[in-house]
Amino acid sequence: MTSLPFPLAAEPDAVSSEAGRKLFAGPSEFVKGVVAMDGLPAPDRIEVCFAGRSNVGKSSLINALTGTKGLARASNTPGRTQEINYFTQGPDLYLVDLPGYGYANAPLAVVEKWQKLLKRYLSGRQTLRRAFVLIDARHGVKSVDAEIMKLLDTSAVTFQCVLTKADKVKAKDREKVLEQVRAALSKHPAAFPEIVLTSSEKGDGIPTLRSIIAGLE
Repeated sequence: MTSLPFPLAAEPDAVSSEAGRKLFAGPSEFVKGVVAMDGLPAPDRIEVCFAGRSNVGKSSLINALTGTKGLARASNTPGRTQEINYFTQGPDLYLVDLPGYGYANAPLAVVEKWQKLLKRYLSGRQTLRRAFVLIDARHGVKSVDAEIMKLLDTSAVTFQCVLTKADKVKAKDREKVLEQVRAALSKHPAAFPEIVLTSSEKGDGIPTLRSIIAGLE
């Protein structure tokens, strides 16, 4: 049996593109930062979550998706890594910003609390339709990324790889990174077999990601 090739997601057709545009034309609002499972909003709509190591461009991607500058705020403060941030996207969708991982200097107690919360969220949130794992296109999959992918495997949560900062990589170097990412993804049964290539700064891949999310409803 051969491994999945993990091709780049194709640009959406007119119908899918319009569905994505309509979904993200609605209002986007910050709901709350959650530090314990009992603080999660009511599961009254579907949700997608975004995971990625620190400085991968998670906040920038969420802001680009929603077209709302400053909606998600980047933080380099390790204490903030405990929060799961919820945003509404129109009346029918939650966007969930998971804590950035990979803080080498975070206190052990903080890391352990974050890991427990994340595991409980991923395994117990019935309305979660897909996780998007963000990978920096300049660096490929790191060991901390592989750890979150393993957690998604064991939680039986389908995840899709989103390469960020694609505009920062030359075409010849991009192919090397894609080869490394594909090899890494082939080890994870929960990985969705398409990669989304994005640039929040240039807007590349944003319509594609919007249409993918719209198709999950």
